[in-house]
Amino acid sequence: MRLVVLCLLVMFFLLMTYQTRTHPQIRHNNVLDRIQHPFDTRLRYRIAEVDPRFGLTEDEVQLISQQATDIWKQGTGKDYFVYDPNAKLAIHLIYDQRQDESNQRRQQLGNIEQEQQIWSNKNQNFKQFKQEIDRANTLLEAKKIQLDDQLSQYNQKIAVINHNGGVKPAQRDQFIQQRHQLQQQIFALEQEINVYNQKIQQLNSHVDELNQINRQLNQSVEQFNQRFRPHLFDKGLFNGKQINIYEFVSADDLRLTLAHEFGHALGLKHNQDPQALMYPLMKDQQMQNFSLSTADLALFQAR
Repeated sequence: MRLVVLCLLVMFFLLMTYQTRTHPQIRHNNVLDRIQHPFDTRLRYRIAEVDPRFGLTEDEVQLISQQATDIWKQGTGKDYFVYDPNAKLAIHLIYDQRQDESNQRRQQLGNIEQEQQIWSNKNQNFKQFKQEIDRANTLLEAKKIQLDDQLSQYNQKIAVINHNGGVKPAQRDQFIQQRHQLQQQIFALEQEINVYNQKIQQLNSHVDELNQINRQLNQSVEQFNQRFRPHLFDKGLFNGKQINIYEFVSADDLRLTLAHEFGHALGLKHNQDPQALMYPLMKDQQMQNFSLSTADLALFQAR
């Protein structure tokens, strides 16, 4: 009997050793789990702590965590994780200065986007106003050419009449009326030119305003980039016993952060592909509908 028990223990030990070597993630399961599920090589995890200041419930975090594990399932074709409320590996959402900094980053980014929208709206109005002025300028040029032609014809007639001895009494009223009409046209054109010049001044004011907003926007972007530089992946941490999440800006961001830490739990280190899940910076990854990159899969195969 003792020999049988000893053989079973040896076989169990050999099985555990083999599984740990071929499926390194199960080393994070407790012994009782491995005894109760000897052929289940999935990593068991649970949600242990969700600081209410994140604005998420435990059920919402559990759903997001399952979506994070789906990234690995869809990318590798195999399920490596299972949620278990009694699991050894625990996920903690810990609110600290990093999330405060993230909130400020999101707020300043919102301010910049608002400034960009203001500039865009004013720029659109500027373009429409400039088109109106361009049309007015074209019309004024046409009227000026027409008036210059009329004045030239009138002056030529006067020159011919003066050459022939002057205006005859029967033609005097006609020429006076024509001269009066030309003077009215000149006056009206001068008024239109004055209005046009006022619009030019308004256009220049719009240009100055746009330039000022653009300078302020560039300054805001520069200050934002200086303060909120991309940093190492310290928004989350897997320490071998638990996953701590300190910062995220959205549910998509949290899902990728959890998926990144799950990757470490699978035994993966970082890679050098900026768009990969296991890149040490969360910057250029596709937040929505993310899928493992070639670099991620190569890292997974080489673990």
